[in-house]
Amino acid sequence: MGFNCGIVGLPNVGKSTLFNALTASAAAAAANFPFCTIEPNVGRVAVPDERLAKIATIAKSARVVPTQLEFVDIAGLVAGASRGEGLGNQFLGHIREVDAILHLLRCFEDPDVVHVGGAVDPLRDAEIIETELMLADLDSVERRLTALVKRARGGEREAKESLTLAERAAAALREGQPARTVAVSEEEKKAFAGLQLLTAKPVLYVCNVEEGDAAAGNALSARVAERAAAEGAASVVISARIEAEVAELAEDDRSEYLASLGLAETGLTRVIRAGYALLDLITFFTAGPKESRAWTIRRGTKAPGAGGVIHSDFERGFIRAETIAYDDFIALGGEQAAREAGRMRAEGRDYVVADGDILLFRFNV
Repeated sequence: MGFNCGIVGLPNVGKSTLFNALTASAAAAAANFPFCTIEPNVGRVAVPDERLAKIATIAKSARVVPTQLEFVDIAGLVAGASRGEGLGNQFLGHIREVDAILHLLRCFEDPDVVHVGGAVDPLRDAEIIETELMLADLDSVERRLTALVKRARGGEREAKESLTLAERAAAALREGQPARTVAVSEEEKKAFAGLQLLTAKPVLYVCNVEEGDAAAGNALSARVAERAAAEGAASVVISARIEAEVAELAEDDRSEYLASLGLAETGLTRVIRAGYALLDLITFFTAGPKESRAWTIRRGTKAPGAGGVIHSDFERGFIRAETIAYDDFIALGGEQAAREAGRMRAEGRDYVVADGDILLFRFNV
């Protein structure tokens, strides 16, 4: 399944450069002027996971299939986007479709790259984007409230629940607080998601810095990290230029190049790790002689739901999931050895899949 992450930010902060680098493509034209990107570009990238290669080696798999992450490069927003300024309404609609917002902030000075705000200030940029998203949400919620009040008076139970949530969201937005600050119980999450609020989405702040600051960041990225910590959000430092250069290198040369810059891994890897934590995602595996494959699910998913990620029949006709923990699979040398050692478990419908589980689904439809 992976997850779907929209790259947003003001014009000329490096969104398209980062998108091109992360997807190792030139699908998005990167140019030094606003609104270079109009339609959202979508790219899928393999999620690096060293466990998959080890599983495939033991299983003698003919094919190795990693799970994937989808990036959506959404064109630059500007102040007034919620009122249709720039290409505002079109862009806001694209943001509604993603699972999480990757908020790219410019944290580098470069006189050759113009800044739409006239000067580099990542916190101001973050406020501009957040304000536009909150204004769009408030407009959306207030338009919903009238219809929900009528339906709730008519006795609709679901309308009453949605009305309560919409009122709480509207109150927060009027106070200048994003919808993700609204306390929502586990039972209310589905109805709250139904409001489709932009500021309810989890946010990952990505600080785009110069090459020399990629390892430790700089004063600007430190300010962003403080903001993220105060909000309970996550932040990552990345150099879009370095990522672009890494994307052009052969696989064998990448580690050496990164090491020369004081980096242990690519920015893509850091973004994926932060994104997984942000959305509370985990990975399970399937393995056999034909292929070993990684699959992504949300933490807390039960065995039938995990099977459904592979094929709806697996969930509909679920019987059991034959399960081996990753550490047991590696230590014992594969499925047969784990079975003989009694380390393969038959798990039923209530089993909550753990990160790294190797699963074999039994089903009947």
